Amino acid sequence: MQFDDDADLDTSEVSDSRGSRIPGGGATIGGGIIGFVALVLGLFFGVGPDQLGLSDGGDQPAATSSSAARVNQVCKKGSDANAREDCRIVAVVNSVQDYWRGEYERRGGTYSTASTKLFTQRVATACGTATSAVGPFYCPGDRRVYLDLDFFDELRTGFGATGGPFAQAYVVAHEYGHHVQNLMGTLGRAQDGRTGAGSDAVRVELQADCYAGVWARHATTTPDEKTGRPLLTRLTDEDIRDGLDAAAAVGDDRIQERFQGRVTPESWTHGSAAQRQQWFREGYRTGDMARCDTFR
Repeated sequence: MQFDDDADLDTSEVSDSRGSRIPGGGATIGGGIIGFVALVLGLFFGVGPDQLGLSDGGDQPAATSSSAARVNQVCKKGSDANAREDCRIVAVVNSVQDYWRGEYERRGGTYSTASTKLFTQRVATACGTATSAVGPFYCPGDRRVYLDLDFFDELRTGFGATGGPFAQAYVVAHEYGHHVQNLMGTLGRAQDGRTGAGSDAVRVELQADCYAGVWARHATTTPDEKTGRPLLTRLTDEDIRDGLDAAAAVGDDRIQERFQGRVTPESWTHGSAAQRQQWFREGYRTGDMARCDTFR
């Protein structure tokens, strides 16, 4: 996975509150073993903490930003994205949104951008206060993706994924898949509280996986708005394998088998490892969001 060294990164799409503190209040799920249990239960790649039952329900003050300008200071060029993890996230966000902006325009619509916020430990959102235990998530209330970069270490060490830059890109693209669902009005179908292999909650997650695959198919041909050249210049078969491996590692069946010793499909919220890989492959194979109808 390689970015154009000379491309300019748009850091306006990513804010950085790492190292900040949220004064007052707190989320109902903390760190340590409680947070780990939340991860084990498969609360990866979800929507806002209010929908997961993880918010404290109260209005929280915004984080006091001691490092809000960090990505603005260090993430200038594609070469920075090739060298630094946080800058790579900026570049992926730019690439994903360049694609969806162009796809909406091609279909006669207008894409509304969503920013990503990097945080550590705890963050206040329009969906409530959340901790890192929630994993990466999209909050429809403020149309923002939230990400603690430590999640990627947990993905490798706790869940056996091979990792790699594109595994990270897959996670980000999946969350922006939820943003597209929000714009299209399909995200709300996951809010009926039902679980299980055929539930709408699972179908929403699998569609976001498919949308991530669609972006991946077009990532190296999507022109950057400023230069007209693709920001992402190389994506290999090995990169795609890393993305598929990450998708499988957080399949409900893999998580349940690994941590509770049995598989209970009636409690699935995100789909099996095979389903998640299948739908990412479908998006990547076809490059067509219309082929991502997991609700059929």
